[in-house]
Amino acid sequence: MKILVVDDDSMVIASCRRIVVADGLEVMAVQSADDALETARRNAFDLMLFDVKMPRHDGLFLIREIRKDFPQTPIIVMSGYPTRETIADVLQAGAARFIPKPFRPDDLARAVQDVLGLKPGR
Repeated sequence: MKILVVDDDSMVIASCRRIVVADGLEVMAVQSADDALETARRNAFDLMLFDVKMPRHDGLFLIREIRKDFPQTPIIVMSGYPTRETIADVLQAGAARFIPKPFRPDDLARAVQDVLGLKPGR
């Protein structure tokens, strides 16, 4: 299974990659919403994992754009700004889950497994 990780922080990308690769998942990562849209249109993904706060276009914009072309692809959103409004906005826009940053590796792994319907430890 293939996951697209989108975050403007390379350390977050590295952390996400390390966590999901441990479950045998393949990861592609980009650092902007524009790159994410281009990458999503050229590759098939089983799951997308987005940050909310990014320069130029945020994760909410990205969810709305992805939903136009890929309405069935599950999306998990993560943010260091877990306000009620942010959480409600991303879930209403079509995200399957919201994970506050910083997250524990187990929290991200469990969310990915749940959304993809995988058994822990595959």
